[in-house]
Amino acid sequence: MEVSELVRTLLTKRGITDEETIAKFLQPDFVRDTHDPMALQEMDRAIGRILSAMQHKEKITLYADFDCDGIPGAAVLYDTFAKIGYENIEVYIPHRDMEGYGFHTDAIEKLAKKGVSLIITIDVGTVAYEGASHAKQRGIDVIVTDHHEVKETLPDAFAIINPKLGNYPFRDLCGAAVAWKLASALLTEGRKRNLAAFTAIPEGWEKWLLDLVAIATIADMVPLVGENRTLAYFGLTVLRKTQRPGIRALCAQLRLRQSELTEDDISFSFAPRINAASRMGDPETAFQLLVAKNSRDAEKLVAHLEELNARRKGAVGSIVREAKKRVSMRFSSADQVIVLGDVEWKPALLGLVANSIVGERGGLVCMWGRNGKGELKGSCRSDGSISVVELFSRAALSFEEYGGHHGSGGFSVSHEAVHTLHDVLKNAAAQIEAATIQKRDEYDATVALSEISFPLFRDVSRLAPFGLGNLKPIFRIPRASIGSVRSFGKEKNHVEVTLSCFATGVTARAFDFFRLPSDFAFAPQPGQESDVLATLVHDTFRGQNSLALRLVDITRVT
Repeated sequence: MEVSELVRTLLTKRGITDEETIAKFLQPDFVRDTHDPMALQEMDRAIGRILSAMQHKEKITLYADFDCDGIPGAAVLYDTFAKIGYENIEVYIPHRDMEGYGFHTDAIEKLAKKGVSLIITIDVGTVAYEGASHAKQRGIDVIVTDHHEVKETLPDAFAIINPKLGNYPFRDLCGAAVAWKLASALLTEGRKRNLAAFTAIPEGWEKWLLDLVAIATIADMVPLVGENRTLAYFGLTVLRKTQRPGIRALCAQLRLRQSELTEDDISFSFAPRINAASRMGDPETAFQLLVAKNSRDAEKLVAHLEELNARRKGAVGSIVREAKKRVSMRFSSADQVIVLGDVEWKPALLGLVANSIVGERGGLVCMWGRNGKGELKGSCRSDGSISVVELFSRAALSFEEYGGHHGSGGFSVSHEAVHTLHDVLKNAAAQIEAATIQKRDEYDATVALSEISFPLFRDVSRLAPFGLGNLKPIFRIPRASIGSVRSFGKEKNHVEVTLSCFATGVTARAFDFFRLPSDFAFAPQPGQESDVLATLVHDTFRGQNSLALRLVDITRVT
């Protein structure tokens, strides 16, 4: 196949060099690149139990995590049961602040009193020992669908479906993708049994649910390689065509062209709003938006979601400002582990705050606050140089609970242990050997400002969707002339720089969010020449249809 020199360079940096692998990467094939759902351990057992529950009209609850993986995953299974025509089903999403992450006994008790006999979890449950045992005591079978790290022992659940168990060929699916695998297997088995409710559903209908899988896969920051790349690639295709009223209303509100949606739109527009619902104590709004059946309901839900997101941004911004002040006072640039907390901080918001600090200084940042029940809970984020889940395991005695992935995690800590948490994590980090995810090069390729064009953008976009494991290429643009420099946004905390090429007169808009001109290695000033590190983005700001540069850094001319 024809591949430009630039694309070959970018592929080589990803370890993709032979022609067959290049072709597979650039041209995903759904059948070839996805795996049989029945290859997931205990899938057959789970499907048998669900079909039995449906036959006996049992009450089923979908118990989902409250983030932008669990909520889309719940929508996947809810839509599947709705398509089958099974109505004795409900969705339970725990309150982020009052209940927190996990499969809680109090919630199970409420469900038991309502006559629930089968619970299917989404994006939670792999370490839910107490919850699974309590459900069993109350006569409730639990089918866990999850993707979080597995420990030596497993909960006493009826079935646990997790790609990290058994011999499934790809271990890094997100929670919603595991839920979609369950939905696909359920539909296939129902057709095999010649059940009328299943045979009436067109073959391949489940692929229309991939819009939700793409949202979750990208939002949950699982590696966009292997099967995840395929699910995200085809999920974005579905997302651009979906008739789902909630997605269409969200695009209209955000002035996004649905037919041109990218992973950036999910990361920077969809996911923050879906997550904002639970961060502000109302996860059901996000779920109801994804499963809305008409535009009128969808528009009302989007309006409410926008209100929640505006409140979330204000609250996060306030904490970020205070946290950054404390970081500058207490830590040096050499410190790779940062721990900050305040009993006035809301734990639901702290993952975003940690992200902001990691994005600015790298390393690992843990933030803690006090929830509505008086418990100290927090979030950790890493730039990949330190594994969060490995760090937690080495400091396990300091936590009451913990869990997560390589790049992120959550924890609860006692009022006593919190005072020594920084020292414990700092010592644990020092014991961890070389990171399993290597830091990337400073940039991927050099291009002149005059070369920035839609043909170049389309060429680079052949590698999309971008994300963890397939990062968006960073370009070095040498000797760019700085025109105007301005801060924008309500709090003037975003930066925009106009660049021009002296030789050709070509200009470009460059920007970044939550950065000041002084944050760059070489603070931009009108009239100076600089080397610019940036990614290439499709710019729809103020209705434009052009290209722009998302700033990574501005440096002295080399």
